[in-house]
Amino acid sequence: MLTEIGRKNIDNLKRYAPTIEVTPNQDIRAKLNYLGLTLVGDISWPEHVAIFTTPMRMAVALGIPLVFYGENPQAQYGGPLGSEEAREMTYRWVTEFGGFLGLRTSDMVGQMGITTDDMLPYAFPDPKFINKLGCQAHFLGQYLGPWDSHRNAEKAIEAGMVAELPCLGNWWGHENLDNAMTGLHDYVMLKKYGYGRACAQLSVDIRFGRIKRDAALEICKEKEWFFPHIYAGIPVETVYERVGVTADEFSAIVKRFTTDHGAGA
Repeated sequence: MLTEIGRKNIDNLKRYAPTIEVTPNQDIRAKLNYLGLTLVGDISWPEHVAIFTTPMRMAVALGIPLVFYGENPQAQYGGPLGSEEAREMTYRWVTEFGGFLGLRTSDMVGQMGITTDDMLPYAFPDPKFINKLGCQAHFLGQYLGPWDSHRNAEKAIEAGMVAELPCLGNWWGHENLDNAMTGLHDYVMLKKYGYGRACAQLSVDIRFGRIKRDAALEICKEKEWFFPHIYAGIPVETVYERVGVTADEFSAIVKRFTTDHGAGA
């Protein structure tokens, strides 16, 4: 659900390199957002899947031998011991860490009229084709480390990218600006686990020595439990309409997956 900032930043890429933009069937995408929310409590399930599958499908289709992603998520945010050392995004890595949350693309077939062909953009290419063509995907942060989101943002802004705090529940103004649904995703994360986007971003800044833990805790008290009534300029009612739920239905779905850790909306 592309925001105005997201549109500007994608268009800005075209100033520097040929740019291929893949837009999935939007009706199917909305259904997948709904199913992700209701089945596993993640409204962003199709985004988390497609970010790993679509680029690799394009690489195989176009014979592109090398794909670079940004950071290794486990190196940046934590994960099983040893996973932070991974340099290559392999099929095995995607199946373990690629956002499927226990669901397979085939699990969506037959639900809400979704077909096997509808799910093709969300299916990782057959490893046989990847190996035959010699396609590889690597995490750039493992070669340029340490991965520094603030340094990256400074470079991006210098190159014409737009940065703006998407909502008051965020600490950084340069992350997650392109998708209007991210606010609800982060809110459900907060309700599920007791910490939100600001806490995750502040944790990175603590590890980099940019802020002291006590100061970060005070900021968390101000920002956590903030409901994204407007996210990157998009009212939450517009997001509800896109996914096909009412505010009451959303609240009821969230309660199925969460324990009340504190005051919410």
